[in-house]
Amino acid sequence: MKIFLSNVKVLDAESPYHGKTVSMRIKDGKIKEIANDLNPKKGEQVIKDINVSPGWFDASVSVGEPGYEDRETLKNALNVAAKSGFTSIAVNPNNDPIPDGGADISFLIKKSSESPVTVYPIGSLTSKGEGIDLAELYDMKSAGAVAYGDYQRPIENPNLLKIALQYAQGFDGLVLSFPQENQLVGKGIVHEGEISTRLGLKGIPAFAEELHIARDLKILEYTGGKLHIPTISTKGSVELIKKAKNQGLHVTCGVAVTNLIFTDNKLEDFDTRYKLLPPLRDELHRKALIKGVKDGIIDLVCSDHNPLDIEKKKLEFDNAMYGTIAQEATFGALNAILGEELTVKVLTAGKSVFGLKPNIIEAGAEANLTLYSSKDEYAFKSTDILSKSKNAAFIGSKLKGKPLGIIAKNQVVL
Repeated sequence: MKIFLSNVKVLDAESPYHGKTVSMRIKDGKIKEIANDLNPKKGEQVIKDINVSPGWFDASVSVGEPGYEDRETLKNALNVAAKSGFTSIAVNPNNDPIPDGGADISFLIKKSSESPVTVYPIGSLTSKGEGIDLAELYDMKSAGAVAYGDYQRPIENPNLLKIALQYAQGFDGLVLSFPQENQLVGKGIVHEGEISTRLGLKGIPAFAEELHIARDLKILEYTGGKLHIPTISTKGSVELIKKAKNQGLHVTCGVAVTNLIFTDNKLEDFDTRYKLLPPLRDELHRKALIKGVKDGIIDLVCSDHNPLDIEKKKLEFDNAMYGTIAQEATFGALNAILGEELTVKVLTAGKSVFGLKPNIIEAGAEANLTLYSSKDEYAFKSTDILSKSKNAAFIGSKLKGKPLGIIAKNQVVL
């Protein structure tokens, strides 16, 4: 592979070329030269007049395969990720069978090995995802798992979380805990507030999330170890995590792009595309989440991309499954509210949370790059959907900027 990037703006706070417009020569998967006065050579593929950053990382992606290929195949999921600007993704453990052993992790890694997108599997924290017994954490670590958690299922037994945090310290493992106190949620399906009351929908109170986080942080204070809360949604959660970080606890957290963009006002028409978990909250919480991102309390933003077939979403609101596809719109939605520099920061910061090596744009480095434009303004349409599934909450949303593709693993996707 020979690529010449001409007149490209670099956005990488760790690079000496940050904020500069340069040309870049890439050969055999490596950045060979970066300068202002380079010219393309014969046989080089020329790409020009774009923006380039270190490859983006999505910390929460559901791929369907194995078990739910009718929703999404792994091959198409990786194509969606690449064309959405992501050079690497963390894959949620919500397949069938639930990935709770080394063989399940090896399957995902091996089957995705030829893709330019690197797959980092998250192993189930508990056997079969049932929340009762710990899964084979070290076995999965040896096979390539980067973290352990039960996707959108809280760890109800506090002793189980205690044991997991203690055990995982032996191999520097990262434990994920979905923040929801089920006894307080009951039959709730949306944010508890004015909208839920008016629509007659059972609510999920904000403190159902906050109480669970407070419990988890207390356990973390006792055990030590590394805890990641994958998707928070409330003002109180931001405040709890800020306090814990100030105390020196090793806790990180993420937020789904949907919770930064939408509020529960979207539920007025009972549109199941907006039935999400965590639920869409009100404007008070949305603004607090945005501030949490800007202040660095929230470590990363994920797409929480979850393809679902039409039979799971085109139902009465009570019966529809939680989830939406979002990767295709993630950059444009974030860029519209956070700006280019912060958007790129939160889309690359997840690597450090998961203990992965960062990519830096400099001569001699591996070419792991995202190519994008930052100024296009447009409304997201159904024709912009790349996923096999079409349950997209972002249809009709105003976006700013577009991912154009990636260069990674000696391959280019445009």
